Amino acid sequence: MKVDFYETLGVSRSADDKELKSAFRKLAMQFHPDRNPGDEACEHKFKEINEAYECLKDPQKRAAYDRFGHAAFENGGMNGAQGFAAGGFADIFEDIFGEMMGGGRRRSSGGRERGADLRYNMEISLEEAFTGKTAQIHVPASVSCDECSGTGAKPGTQPVTCTMCGGHGKVRASQGFFSIERTCPQCQGRGQTIKDPCGKCAGQGRVTEERSLSVNIPAGIEDGTRIRLAGEGEAGMRGGPSGDLYIFLSVKPHEFFQRDGADLYCKVPISMTTAALGGSFEVTTLDGSQTRVKVPEGTQNGRQFRLKGKGMPVLRQPQIGDLYIQTAVETPQNLTKRQRELLEEFEQLSSTENSPQSSGFFSRMKDFFESFAEK
Repeated sequence: MKVDFYETLGVSRSADDKELKSAFRKLAMQFHPDRNPGDEACEHKFKEINEAYECLKDPQKRAAYDRFGHAAFENGGMNGAQGFAAGGFADIFEDIFGEMMGGGRRRSSGGRERGADLRYNMEISLEEAFTGKTAQIHVPASVSCDECSGTGAKPGTQPVTCTMCGGHGKVRASQGFFSIERTCPQCQGRGQTIKDPCGKCAGQGRVTEERSLSVNIPAGIEDGTRIRLAGEGEAGMRGGPSGDLYIFLSVKPHEFFQRDGADLYCKVPISMTTAALGGSFEVTTLDGSQTRVKVPEGTQNGRQFRLKGKGMPVLRQPQIGDLYIQTAVETPQNLTKRQRELLEEFEQLSSTENSPQSSGFFSRMKDFFESFAEK
C-alpha cells in the first residue's frame, strides 16, 4: 500500500508551493543515492519522495490526487521514473546538487570569464569636496595581454576544443536511474584548452600593470560616497569582459568646520566684553571669502548665527547649504591687579537684571527644595 504523498514529504494538505519545495529539497538531500551508496532503502525512499513531489507540485495532478488519492494515477498516470524523465526533477536536482557536483548552472563561454571588480580608497579634503576636482590615481590591475590579444594562446595559435567535454564545459556521468552533470575537470568549464600558452601571460590572457586613471569628483560629494568606473577593473580571463573599479571616498576632518549634509558648523570664541557690549568679527568661509558677523549686546554663550548660502553645495543640485556660527564666550584669564579691581567693582554694582538667568536659576532651585521639604 502506497504512503500518502503529503506524509511522504512531511507536509500538511494545506501546504503551499514554497513549503512543498522546501520539504522536497531537504528530503532529497538526505536520501540522495550519492550520499547513501549501496543503500537500497534510501534509493527507494528517494524515488518515493520524487514521485510525491512530481504529483503535488502540479496543480492539476494535485487536485486529482486530493480528490481520488492514488487511484487517480493507477491507469498509466505517473511513477517515479516517468516523473524524472519528464524533466520536472532535472532543474531542481541541478539547483540542489549543482554546487556539490561542481558549479551548478554555470555555462561554458569559450573560456572567457569576467574580470574581478576592484576597490580604491581615496581621501579628500573638505575644500576639495566643496569645489570638486579631477584626480589622477594609479591602480595596479590585470589588463588584457597585448601579445596574445587576450586569448591566452601563443601568437599564431588558437585555443582548441576540449577533448573531454567536446566544448560543452561539462561532462555527464550515469548513476543508477539518472545522470549527473559536472564541470569538466580538464578545461574547468571553459570548453577550450590551450596547447601552446602565451609566453607573456602564461595562458591567462592578462598581465598585471599599473594604470593611470582620471577620476572626476563632483562638488558637494559626501563622505562614504562610491564612484563606479565601468570596465576599469581587472581584465577578464582569455578575452572576457573587464570588471568595474569602485572609488570609495572619505572626507578628512576639518580643523574649523564640521559638516552635516549641506550645512557647515563652526564654533567661534568671543571675549566676555564683546558678548556683553556687542561688536563684530570676521570669519573665512570655504569659498575663501570673508564674512562679517555682528554680535548684539548681551550675546550668550552658544548662540548661533546663520550665514545663508555659505555652506556646502548639494551634489548635482543648484542649492547651497548654510553656515552656522556658534559663539563660545571666553572667560578672562591671567588678570592684572587693576583688571581684577574693575571686575570686583562691576560685581558690586551688578544686579539681578544684569544676570537674569543665573539669579533666576538659583532662586527657582531654592524655592523648589523648600517646597519639597515642606511636603
